[in-house]
Amino acid sequence: MAKKSFSYNEAIKEIEEIIYEVENNKVDIDLLSEKVKRVSSLINACKNKLLKTEEQIEKILENNEE
Repeated sequence: MAKKSFSYNEAIKEIEEIIYEVENNKVDIDLLSEKVKRVSSLINACKNKLLKTEEQIEKILENNEE
């Protein structure tokens, strides 16, 4: 099975939706733990994507300076 490509914007949207649901008591207590785990996973994925993007940009800029 092919891994779905990770979209930063989609992840942020999902995080925002889950936060909205939690803040407005729309999450069943039985699902709360799963929702928190999902947000944690999405945040880590977003951080990794940001770090990789930053590294790529730094390499591009370094190559342009040479």
